[in-house]
Amino acid sequence: MTPFEALYGRKCRTPLKYIKFAIGDRVFLKVSPWKKVVWFSRKGKLSLRFIAPYEIIERIGPIAYILALSPELELIYNIFHFSKLRRYKSNPSHVITPSEIEL
Repeated sequence: MTPFEALYGRKCRTPLKYIKFAIGDRVFLKVSPWKKVVWFSRKGKLSLRFIAPYEIIERIGPIAYILALSPELELIYNIFHFSKLRRYKSNPSHVITPSEIEL
C-alpha cells in the first residue's frame, strides 16, 4: 500500500488482488438506473440493479472480462469492468420445479 492510499483511499474497499473471476464463472451484471430511461422493462425505484447470471468467456488484463450475453443483448458491447460484476452463487433451494407449482 502506498502512503497516498493509506491516507486518502481504499480504506474500506476490497483490494483488487482479492476480486478475481475465473473463466466459466457465472456473474450478475450491474445495470445503472438512469432517470427517465427505461433499459430493462422498468424505470425508477423498481428497475433492476443486476440482471441474470452470465458466463465469463475470457479475461482481458487484470480488471476486464468478456461475458457470454443473451441474444436480446447482442447490441451491447460484451467487455465489462470487474466493478460491474457480482459473483453468482447458485443455491438449489431457490429453484422450483414446474411440478411443484399449482395453477
